[in-house]
Amino acid sequence: MRLRLLWVGKSQEEWLRDGVEEYRRRIGRYFPLEISEVREEKGAEAEIMREKECQRLEKSLVKGSRLITLDERGEELTSLQFADLLGRSRDGGTQELAFAIGGAYGFSREFRGRAHRTIALSRMTFTHQMVRLFLVEQLYRGCTILNNESYHH
Repeated sequence: MRLRLLWVGKSQEEWLRDGVEEYRRRIGRYFPLEISEVREEKGAEAEIMREKECQRLEKSLVKGSRLITLDERGEELTSLQFADLLGRSRDGGTQELAFAIGGAYGFSREFRGRAHRTIALSRMTFTHQMVRLFLVEQLYRGCTILNNESYHH
């Protein structure tokens, strides 16, 4: 199974880019991982920005990808439940599991409807930049849980 991370805009802070890269490297021991950044839309109404950004996200998806969107209104999972989601996807023959982080105004209705599942990392509001780091850390944590490694404890 391959993992794909999709998000809107570039990671601005060097320390965040470094953190994402560190976890990307670690995850690579377990799954191939690709990150696709799409251009952030600016200077339009929120709905138009959402639509254009989601069209770009859609183009970054590989046909047959199983899409999981991240949204603060999504289902909250424990780290063990998240690891189980990864394991069931892997063992169920999913070829590519894609996680999408939207722009400042979230996802279009159409893109949300395409998602297999929507999850929340927290009910708290985080910057989209921070969510990237939190997601890759949880992916790595999930990998170590699936492999009975000590990182989780």
